[in-house]
Amino acid sequence: MTQEQEVTFIADSDGERLDRIIPTQSPGLSRASAQRLIKGGAVTVNGRLCKPSYRVQTGDEIFMRIPDEMPEPVLPEDILLDIIYEDKALLVVNKPAGMVVHPALGHSSGTLVNAVLAHCPQIANVGPADRAGIVHRLDKDTSGLILIAKDETTRADLQRQFKRRQVAKTYLALVEDQVQPREGVVDAPVGRDKRQRKKMAVVRRGRKARTLYRAVEYFPSHTLLEVHPRTGRTHQVRVHLAWLGYPVVGDTVYGHRRQRLLKSRHFLHATRLRFIHPATGEEVELEAPLPPGLAAILEQLRRRL
Repeated sequence: MTQEQEVTFIADSDGERLDRIIPTQSPGLSRASAQRLIKGGAVTVNGRLCKPSYRVQTGDEIFMRIPDEMPEPVLPEDILLDIIYEDKALLVVNKPAGMVVHPALGHSSGTLVNAVLAHCPQIANVGPADRAGIVHRLDKDTSGLILIAKDETTRADLQRQFKRRQVAKTYLALVEDQVQPREGVVDAPVGRDKRQRKKMAVVRRGRKARTLYRAVEYFPSHTLLEVHPRTGRTHQVRVHLAWLGYPVVGDTVYGHRRQRLLKSRHFLHATRLRFIHPATGEEVELEAPLPPGLAAILEQLRRRL
């Protein structure tokens, strides 16, 4: 059984971030560890839970429970990144399929965060320690463009843009069957599947979700779609397309369990990204072509025509 140390102290200055003041009261505790404690509910300020970014006020009573064994910190790893764009404020990476965005249960290393920390160490101080710099996510087996902030100001601005649906994302998806009509809009709420809690589904009391799609190429048994999600729900594109009856090729969770055309991943790629640069106010539009493996699948289908 893990032992815990309980520490209570009174803040004697104003304006310091909670995740910065905690390590000053417990030698050997890093800021990243402090963030994990705060996020895990082990720290209270005047009896209430707060965010790591909370600005401490003189007289605040801060209580924390510190286990003798802290979780392992997220370490930099020398993993090659396909960087599409980079400046002082942010970078945009073309994430490969198979890479998890941030550490989670069963994926403590080899993630995009591990790779980004090696490329840009200062990102360790941007956002929660296990999601340093991360503004949005892509599924493990979805490839394509993902935004990473290098400072808190940039992160906050980009998060606001996502919340206000000002960031335009375009995916390419190869789906089963010939999609009809050629283009359309899916307005269907997405939430946890009541029967399989690890899956998402279209459910009556789910969160509002909206996806636009347009067929760009037809094959005898498949359709290549351009997809524009207007909201950012977990697995939204995959769930919506499967709900329409056109599951993404290679998707064994929401599509066919037995896959013939693509077995190593699903055919979903975040190909374009458009946003307003937080520092310049100018519109930025970036593109990442299909990975060679997915492009080869399309060529294979075209040869059969």
